[in-house]
Amino acid sequence: MRALRELAADQQVALLFVILFGVLMLATAALAVRSFRLGDRRPEGPHDRSKRELRALWVGAVLFWLAWIGGAPGATLLFGIVSFLALREFITLQHTRRSDHRSLILAFFVVLPLQYVIVGTRHFDLFSVFIPVYVFFALPVVSALAGDPERFLERNAKIQWGIVVCVYGLSHAPALLLLDFPQEAGRGPFLLFFLVFVVVTAQLAQEGASRWLRRRPVARQIDRSFSLRAWAIGALAAAVVGTLLFWATPFKAGQALAMAFIAAGSGTFGAFVMSALKRDAGVTHWGNRSAVTGAVGLLDRVAALCFAAPVFFHSVRWYFRLGQ
Repeated sequence: MRALRELAADQQVALLFVILFGVLMLATAALAVRSFRLGDRRPEGPHDRSKRELRALWVGAVLFWLAWIGGAPGATLLFGIVSFLALREFITLQHTRRSDHRSLILAFFVVLPLQYVIVGTRHFDLFSVFIPVYVFFALPVVSALAGDPERFLERNAKIQWGIVVCVYGLSHAPALLLLDFPQEAGRGPFLLFFLVFVVVTAQLAQEGASRWLRRRPVARQIDRSFSLRAWAIGALAAAVVGTLLFWATPFKAGQALAMAFIAAGSGTFGAFVMSALKRDAGVTHWGNRSAVTGAVGLLDRVAALCFAAPVFFHSVRWYFRLGQ
């Protein structure tokens, strides 16, 4: 571990991508062999779901690589586009009226780009309160000026919730690239990699645990596979993986374990909350109202990250007392 920490930042990034893409290539080869053995005549099953999940992991890995190549500006732009698409999926499934068009224009074309500009210019104090304070009070004013009181609270609450999750939450991911640690310059990309990796690990471990353990769902009407035991296994598995990755972060081993557990636990709880919102909207997956094909929307992929990123960002910033 000492030798790994002594590597230059570029060498550590290269090693991380070699490990990441190597694991994905092995998983792809294993699935290809299994597909060949099963043949073409087989019903839709766990194998097909695994292929879709692996395809999504490839897309995520390539996007992360592109974000690293583009640096902080490129990553900020990339996550801004992802926020736009995720917010679009969220709003599409909500009940809105013509009088909400002004608020939606404000959300998509003013609030969203301005939030990411604030992130890119490193105004972290303003970035932390811009949406929860200023936008929270400004949005109902714009909506009220349209003169439509029907379901006013419900309509505004849904738009505000979409902005908080898809824009505010996700914008904390590129903000990690801009954190400066004393004597640890250039460690932002490793923090983002650490966050994404532990969140994905927690989701996979939780899903696997829910299949093998006797299910005791805490909220059967929301998610039959979500249980506190499966959540704990997922968070602990992510904590172990985070501890093994401490050499690529500014953390010590114990700090990496705690930060990974916090990020993974909040992320899986966030995915559970988004499941409740999907139930309320009457869909199985975001971006697919009928859910006939079983396709999964973008928001399904980033939902956990939307919750984990702000919790992780502010935990790191508070614990290490990092200023602007």
